[in-house]
Amino acid sequence: MTLSSLAADLRAEAARANERRALVLTGDADATRAAAVDAIEAAGLPIPDCTAVSAAEDWPFEHVGPRKSRELLGRTQQAVVLDGHDECSPNAIGRTVGAVDGGGLYILLAPDLDSWAERHDAFDETLAVPPFGVDDVTGQFRRRLVATLREHPGIAICDVDENYDGPEENAVEIQDDGLTDPWPARPREPPEPPEGASFPDDIYRACETADQADAVRELEALGNTAAESAPAVIVEADRGRGKSSAAGLAAGALAREGRDVLVTAPDRRGTYELFARARERLEAADALAGAGENRIAADSGGCVRFARPPEAADLPDDPDAVVVDEAAALPVSLLERFLDGPPVAFCTTVHGYEGAGRSFDVRFRSSLADSEREVIDIRLDEPIRYAAGDPVESWAFRALLLDARPPVDQLVADATPETVEYEELTPERLLADEHLLREAFGLLVLAHYRTEPDDLVRLLDAPNLTCRALLHEGRVVSIALLAREGGLCEATRERVYRGERVRGNMLPDVFTSQLRDQDGGEPVGYRVMRIATHHAVRSGGLGSRLLGEVEAEFRASEGRDADLRGEQVAHAGRQGAGERVDYLGVGYGATPELLDFWAGNGYRTVHLSTTKNDASGEHSALMVRPLTDTGADLAGRHATWFRERATGVITGPLAGVDPDVVRRALRAVDDEAVPAEAGLSERDWRVVVDAANGMGSYHAAPAAFTELALRELILGEADLDAEAERLLVEKVLQNREWEAVADDLDHVSTRMTMRAFGDACEPLVEAYGTAAAKAHRGYWE
Repeated sequence: MTLSSLAADLRAEAARANERRALVLTGDADATRAAAVDAIEAAGLPIPDCTAVSAAEDWPFEHVGPRKSRELLGRTQQAVVLDGHDECSPNAIGRTVGAVDGGGLYILLAPDLDSWAERHDAFDETLAVPPFGVDDVTGQFRRRLVATLREHPGIAICDVDENYDGPEENAVEIQDDGLTDPWPARPREPPEPPEGASFPDDIYRACETADQADAVRELEALGNTAAESAPAVIVEADRGRGKSSAAGLAAGALAREGRDVLVTAPDRRGTYELFARARERLEAADALAGAGENRIAADSGGCVRFARPPEAADLPDDPDAVVVDEAAALPVSLLERFLDGPPVAFCTTVHGYEGAGRSFDVRFRSSLADSEREVIDIRLDEPIRYAAGDPVESWAFRALLLDARPPVDQLVADATPETVEYEELTPERLLADEHLLREAFGLLVLAHYRTEPDDLVRLLDAPNLTCRALLHEGRVVSIALLAREGGLCEATRERVYRGERVRGNMLPDVFTSQLRDQDGGEPVGYRVMRIATHHAVRSGGLGSRLLGEVEAEFRASEGRDADLRGEQVAHAGRQGAGERVDYLGVGYGATPELLDFWAGNGYRTVHLSTTKNDASGEHSALMVRPLTDTGADLAGRHATWFRERATGVITGPLAGVDPDVVRRALRAVDDEAVPAEAGLSERDWRVVVDAANGMGSYHAAPAAFTELALRELILGEADLDAEAERLLVEKVLQNREWEAVADDLDHVSTRMTMRAFGDACEPLVEAYGTAAAKAHRGYWE
């Protein structure tokens, strides 16, 4: 069998079954690239429907660079060539494998498979964060990837000689032909318009499957503005099932009716299919009035428009309906904001590159249950681009762990802090136990709203990462992914101070470049990148138990060598055995609940970012838990600097932040950051005492009130209730108008709010006032 005949047979078999086949060409880079072109021609695949993702540019058809594989999301091609010689990331595999249509070929180019794991490429360089080098990056992921390629059906593997000179020559050795002799695909019957549907028949005739037609039928609820409570439609599917297209068909139908449909997604490019289907239906009905990059208008006055998630959550211009595409890739706190608006559809990928739906399913559904929304569920199972059971899809799921899940609830429901064991999950152990790997990665997927396939490589290969877990009867119930940071040499710290970014060192980077601490990258810290507890046993103390075990383990390092750097650290192991660890840290999108959790585990606020995260709309909190005197010095000075700049940033860029976030962030500041004395003048104290007795004004001495508000929000010695603290935040620190404060606090009048402000001042005088201040209270008796 020659490469030509093999390619033709693979294509014929794929077409007969409406499946895809994979062809792996290994060997010299130039030779495999030439062989890929020949294989496509021999298979009779149309050149305009082929794309290469490659660092090389000499291709006879469309090609994009390795870092631009995202451009294939939402597209369908007859063949995709992924060139893994210069760079091969799991994200690129996840993006490209779904772009191949039924009857097509997915062609992977790679070095010799036996030695691929020992080679280093451009993707490995992204994992080599200082002080580690690329030689410290392991090849565990590629070793596992090669094993899956050799084990899965439907994958042909050919070794290409470096002197390759054509598909008919003997320069290709076929290791596995990948042929499966499948049954022919059954013809797909086009769906009929359902009875009683309100959308026009042409909308349903544009559907590819019965599943998709059912989804569009349920999405008609987005036009039901007469319902007592606005419905929420949940559309779940694996990638390639047509959920975004279904949403686009529904959006186009609503726009034809004159409805304003607001669409949002983590990435505008990911809504390509949705907007394409909406425009297609408007054009088909001669109803298209105009189309721009982010807006399609209908002649009825309706439209389909896009807004980024944080802005869309504010429901700009009062849309009639909202579609949130790839909802699983957005934080739950942001999704919850859409529940206060018009009818909304949440479309989410269950397993796939775009994000894992498990977190959405577990966490967001509880919010839906607590809302007054009518919830309509629809799931699409039938693939559109290829037949069910496609072997290339099965391979991608396993290779990238797209369907990884935590243990089933019943196996861990009895887990408590007393029944679990604390363990390090090394890459070697994870790779030796596929069930453990799937459980660990599945739980990490829950820890973050946008876990990507690249994160699997980081777990297995990144030299700066290490993993700790709690196991209940051998099952993973809580897990933490830790990133070593800091310990940077003087030259690197100087470059960062001058503005150069340093990969994989989030806290030292912020300390040094943003907060202007020249020594901020010197102490060694471990940042908790991800932490998750199984949903069946959440709120049972397991997360705190895990953090406590991590602290105890790394606190024991206090007597170790603090001067290990670079190769010494790598030689000591991924977790830097023998290296002293000065602090534990964390950075996350700040919410009151998370601030309370981390503060309850001894972490102290050192920074609150002044800009919002693009996807979540939240400000990031940085917190530190010192383990050594060096770590305490770092945390102490940054806590002091945070308190000193708090007035300026809370009045400025943080003026619109949730007061409860400000309250919790300040309460988590180390008490030692507060001076022993308030430092108010005698006149300042008179103004405060007079305000407590209904006279005078906050504006008579704003700096004095600001100092007392900060003092109380950090120390809490006046024991104010939550509403009084919010009042201090909004009026004193955020400098909002009295009317706005009264409205936020649901007070009946500004006069009531001013009276409440005076009531809050009285305990401040009692807790922090000088003898003269307390004596002045007698004036009002």
